[in-house]
Amino acid sequence: MTRHILVINGNPDPSAERLSWALATAYAQGAEAKGHIVRRIDIGTLNFPLLRTAQEFAATPDNEAIQTARAQILLAQHLVFVFPLWLGGPPALLKGFMEQLARQDFVLGAGSGLPKGNLKGRSARVVVTMGMPAPFYRFYYRAHGVKAFNRSILGIGGIGPIATTYLGGIGAPRSNCARALHAMRQLGGRGV
Repeated sequence: MTRHILVINGNPDPSAERLSWALATAYAQGAEAKGHIVRRIDIGTLNFPLLRTAQEFAATPDNEAIQTARAQILLAQHLVFVFPLWLGGPPALLKGFMEQLARQDFVLGAGSGLPKGNLKGRSARVVVTMGMPAPFYRFYYRAHGVKAFNRSILGIGGIGPIATTYLGGIGAPRSNCARALHAMRQLGGRGV
């Protein structure tokens, strides 16, 4: 079954030498090879301001890059986020991007009580690279930064299910990177 997939490279450094760029590319190539419709956003290439006030958050964004990203999210059935672990969680620019997207009830519906996720019907895969071994991050640090991204940004917006792939030991033997790229192509081909 053909899926509409949006791949978001959340690394603030947009250069093709970054592993995040290569992983996002491998996923997209695998998905396209199996007939999926793929769009891509590299947040490191976008120019948008960081939010500083509640009034800004409540207003509709007028930034063209954010408006385009919102339109791509609405078209997508599956979202793929690829980013390096920075200080235990996603890079600040990725979080700033998500804050811009969420403005003016785009992610959460207005009203009282529990939030209503406006992005229901979409699934996600979160791919996180890190220098430390992935089990150490998951079990010793309990992956709180990534869990917060998954639950408090994606999940609260109604996105689910959310699968997470932790790729640790990056910077170790090159064979680790080759295996990770192969795994991303496989996941892309399956559209998951």
